[in-house]
Amino acid sequence: MKNLINKQRKIDINELPKELPDFSSSFEPKDSLIKRWIINWILSSLSNKSIKENDILPKKSEISEYLGVSIGTVQNAIRYVEDEGFLKSKQKLGTMISNFTNPINSYVKSTSKRDKAVIAIKKVILQKEFKVGKPIPSTRKMSEYLGISQNTIRLAYEYLCSADILESLQMKGNDSNWYLKNIPTISNNELKHLENLSAQTIVLKLTTGIKSYLADNYKIGDKIPSHEELAKQFNVSVKTVHDSISQLIKERIIISRRGRYGSILAQDPLNPVYDTLKENSIFAKAEDAVFYSYQKTKVNLINYINNNFSAGDKLPSMTDLSKKFDVSTNTVRKALISLEQDGIVTFSRGRFGGTFIIEKPESAEKQQYQWLSINPEYI
Repeated sequence: MKNLINKQRKIDINELPKELPDFSSSFEPKDSLIKRWIINWILSSLSNKSIKENDILPKKSEISEYLGVSIGTVQNAIRYVEDEGFLKSKQKLGTMISNFTNPINSYVKSTSKRDKAVIAIKKVILQKEFKVGKPIPSTRKMSEYLGISQNTIRLAYEYLCSADILESLQMKGNDSNWYLKNIPTISNNELKHLENLSAQTIVLKLTTGIKSYLADNYKIGDKIPSHEELAKQFNVSVKTVHDSISQLIKERIIISRRGRYGSILAQDPLNPVYDTLKENSIFAKAEDAVFYSYQKTKVNLINYINNNFSAGDKLPSMTDLSKKFDVSTNTVRKALISLEQDGIVTFSRGRFGGTFIIEKPESAEKQQYQWLSINPEYI
């Protein structure tokens, strides 16, 4: 984090354009005008190299005072600029200039939600047969009707204004500032795009990005970065990375190991030998392999109890049992829970608690090799 801070420069408030947005003679919302003002400045400043990626914007309060508007208006404008990919926010650092041409950044601030809202709004306009020159529902009402956030609806309305379908007018006493300028059309490509957007969530997009990143930077057998490191790399939450990595584990591209061993790249992410094991595979699925592991441990526990304990005896701790059978404590816990359900052991909490034998189980010697990680469907 310190190295990142050292590479960054704080942009002085006086570096912002001297020519401010004209709030008095425009019917557009202030945050929309500020959004366009910031984007134009970023494009020109990056072009003449007066700013660079990761430079930090002045504080929102400074920009608010500079423009003579509320902090809330500035916050909305900056959020819209982030959605367009020109800015990114980092906790404890601030709002930074983003490389909007970098595909990694597109996994976070995707305009897919806005694009989806644009098509949905077009459908509403056509279905409700709104007339040219007449107002359409406010962003709040459209948000409630479509079940899409008001900010996303606002972005979609602004896009439709730029496409000459809507126009924004500020008139007192009117429930909506938005008027229909031209009747929209919906192409087959847009409908297909809408279907794709519904299916491709940000997790799926990030999964695709991580695959490319791993293919470019790691070899099979290498330990991959932690979830926290990937979250910083792609500027997303750790939860989003976790969901993407879980998908890659299901596809057998990554093998996840506990503790210091970390996660290992198992195969080429872009050219995997298999994505998931099919039902006709001789090998059992990963979730089944866990099942077999605790079942085998259950058999070992039954034999261990029969050979060494009597009813009423207390079993060793789960940690000791995991060491004895060379399995995880979680596997031992699952096996003991299964034995509890069979009425063989019981659990007791507190200072004198533990796992106690209720009755000795039937011998499991004949079952010792019953559970193998072979898919029964294959057999």
